[in-house]
Amino acid sequence: MIQSIRTVLVQQMMQAKAELADAWKVLRHRGPSQVQFWFIALAIGVAAGAAAVAFRKGINGLQAALYGTEDVHFLHSFAEHLHWSWILLIPTVGGLVVGVVLHWTTPDGRVRSVADVIEGAALSDGRVEVRAGIGSMIASLITLSSGGSSGREGPVVHMAGVISTWVCRRIDADGITGRDLLGCAVAAAVSASFNAPIAGALFALEVVLRHFAVHALAPITIAAVAGTVVNRLERGDVTEFVLETPGSLQFYVELPAFLLLGLICGLVSLALMRAIFFADSFGTLVQNRLRFPRWLRPAVSGALLGLMAIWFPHIIGVGYETTILALSGELALGTAILFAVMKTAALAITMGGRMGGGVFSPSLMIGALTGLAFGLIATSLLPDVSGTHVLYAFAGMGAVAAAVLGAPISTTLIVFELTGDWQIGLAVMVAVSMSTALASRLVDRSFFLTQLERRDVHLAAGPQAYLLALLRAGAVMRPLGDARCISREECEALMADGVSILAGATLEAAMPWFDRDEMRCIPVVIRDEDGGETPVGALYHVDALKAYNRALAATAAEEHS
Repeated sequence: MIQSIRTVLVQQMMQAKAELADAWKVLRHRGPSQVQFWFIALAIGVAAGAAAVAFRKGINGLQAALYGTEDVHFLHSFAEHLHWSWILLIPTVGGLVVGVVLHWTTPDGRVRSVADVIEGAALSDGRVEVRAGIGSMIASLITLSSGGSSGREGPVVHMAGVISTWVCRRIDADGITGRDLLGCAVAAAVSASFNAPIAGALFALEVVLRHFAVHALAPITIAAVAGTVVNRLERGDVTEFVLETPGSLQFYVELPAFLLLGLICGLVSLALMRAIFFADSFGTLVQNRLRFPRWLRPAVSGALLGLMAIWFPHIIGVGYETTILALSGELALGTAILFAVMKTAALAITMGGRMGGGVFSPSLMIGALTGLAFGLIATSLLPDVSGTHVLYAFAGMGAVAAAVLGAPISTTLIVFELTGDWQIGLAVMVAVSMSTALASRLVDRSFFLTQLERRDVHLAAGPQAYLLALLRAGAVMRPLGDARCISREECEALMADGVSILAGATLEAAMPWFDRDEMRCIPVVIRDEDGGETPVGALYHVDALKAYNRALAATAAEEHS
């Protein structure tokens, strides 16, 4: 008996010793690189946070200089007393400058924003366009300073992507590392921009990386905290919006009202997104029909915004003052509805005119106005069982923004952190869940993913839909001369029947051949300057499926590591 116990103890000690040796080996060989990566994440967090703070200060400074006001938070009230010609001139000239900047720095005159960062994370190993990103940042700075009716989160997120891309190129980061560093930069930028570290980290995971892998959580959290610290060193520990009248929720009794509010906010967010897409398509149609240069398009949009701002100055910029009025319940029912409609139109003109900026801050404003209007009606119909209408403005703000971003978790948290009020989470969660569930079924999950779908970039359905676009036929084919490949004569016979694929084409283009015609292989060709095609190999169906399976396995391993 004693001998058996001794044997068990010896075996346990030997096992513990082996595990300790393995742990020491991991610490020696992998620990330093992991710690080094966290220091890189910290540095990126500080840099992205500083860039976000500088971007915001730049907007405030330039906006104050152009409109002649000392407090840009109350620009709308100040603009009511400006001469109409000045209100019209500033966004028009600003749009002209934006057009010239984008014409010089981008190949298509389009501002880069969150959708491009999501595309970079999925398809480009965490890299984004640097030159176009810098131009978009300058264009968005001018847009938001000169009366453009958009938000600052789009350019801030892409600017963070430019920073992480620069680092990735310096250290020659692979795909997983590049995506993690991109997530770090985005988390820091969002955290610094809105003083919301929890939401910043979750935004990077939920919206940009679109997974919650454990390996990415620690560095992204470090970067988010670093960005927040940079913000608080500059601005102090203050919330974005200060609620003077806290809401109160009559638990259980009012929940059906918040369910209904969520559905209405889902429809409002759908109208908002559809308005932007319609304005973009209509602007492109008019530009092509009239054949005016692309650099003039933002100036036309700026002139339209200036005309609107003469009567509705609340559409200028991010809309901080109007959002505060809505959250404080200081707007009448008709005014709240009218302001929401005009802000939606102004945002559509800004985005459709390729002026720059993001959609998050405007969606907060439109959501607060929608929630306030709903709350004023609900509390007047059932005053005995209703809380304050301010509570509905608060919930509506989160519900519209969450549906637009397709990010219910991070948006719920960012609304909490923007206001500092954690007592009414149930109302916000109910409204957000309903609005997101409805809107995500009427668009491709979110505004950003729908933008990409309109460019034929299919990310909304997940990796199984877009991984085929990452694999080239030339990289998967069997070259001519390989014992497992068909002969040149067989390739040329298939080419004579019109069956071939370019070496640079993706498997996304090849798979329909296999599915439709049940072919075993397709000749892979290269095309010369005269249009002639020369076979270089054959793409086999089984090889394409193997490459696809390997890509799926690698993606699953990254997302669950």
